Amino acid sequence: MFTALTAEHRGKLMALAREVSLPGGARIFEEGERADRFWVIRSGTVALDVHMPGRGRVVIETIGAGSLLGWSWLCPPRQWHLAAETRDPVRAWEFDAAAVHDLCAEDTALGLSLVTVVAEIIGDRLRATRTRLLDLYGPPGSGPVP
Repeated sequence: MFTALTAEHRGKLMALAREVSLPGGARIFEEGERADRFWVIRSGTVALDVHMPGRGRVVIETIGAGSLLGWSWLCPPRQWHLAAETRDPVRAWEFDAAAVHDLCAEDTALGLSLVTVVAEIIGDRLRATRTRLLDLYGPPGSGPVP
């Protein structure tokens, strides 16, 4: 995620990072809860899921090392759109969203770079969600066109 940022911007952002470790099977956040932080996964995997009436939790995507976990902190109403659970032990950098918002307000070039990176990730996640929902509910052959 950070490769698109300049070294200076990476340094400023990483100054706000806190290393965390999460055990396998831990629920990190739930749909609708307040999104006040995000993570960059260093190792391990996290399943992103959504509650589907009549089906329970449905995994939309599984992400791993180098991936951003959580983008809902960036956009009002700042509530999680999906839920997340570790599949195995995870090591990550955790960021407080308010501190990152303040940093972006101070350094607008960093803010624009970060928003651009996160927007690309949001697009990827929306495509993954669409594909998974078509797999579940669409008629045969309605998945992505090669």
